[in-house]
Amino acid sequence: MLTHLDAQGHANMVDVTDKAVTSREAVAESLVRMLPETLAMIQNGGHPKGDVFAVARIAGIQAAKRTHELIPLCHPLMLTSVKVELIAEQPDAVRIQARCKLAGQTGVEMEALTAASVAALTLYDMCKAVDKGMVIESTLLLEKLGGKSGHYRAEDPT
Repeated sequence: MLTHLDAQGHANMVDVTDKAVTSREAVAESLVRMLPETLAMIQNGGHPKGDVFAVARIAGIQAAKRTHELIPLCHPLMLTSVKVELIAEQPDAVRIQARCKLAGQTGVEMEALTAASVAALTLYDMCKAVDKGMVIESTLLLEKLGGKSGHYRAEDPT
């Protein structure tokens, strides 16, 4: 059942008034592929714009906090924690993991997905002058905890 549509098929913000406040958490990931030389430049601190990972991390955190402004029908949430980690994977990739938490009436999957996506886009933006062929290969929800639907963990693709 699609919860964002009413009986007539019209877009509708879900009413969470009567839902219990519970601890909720979500982890999402994006993978960015690039030339090995680009990854080496990022890791060696040789980028003229500065610390690429730090800027992407801040962008991801900021994006999570503003998800309701970007995705129609998302509730504004009082996030209690947003963590964005960028992990260099030799020879040519950066794995971005975003973890969002709150105590609330609705989940934080969209906030985690938005954080990972915007961090990946920021990494691309900062490095496009040296590597226009970068690819944001995937963005997915890895895990969700809490709420009525319980625990979800993505299947291992390997």
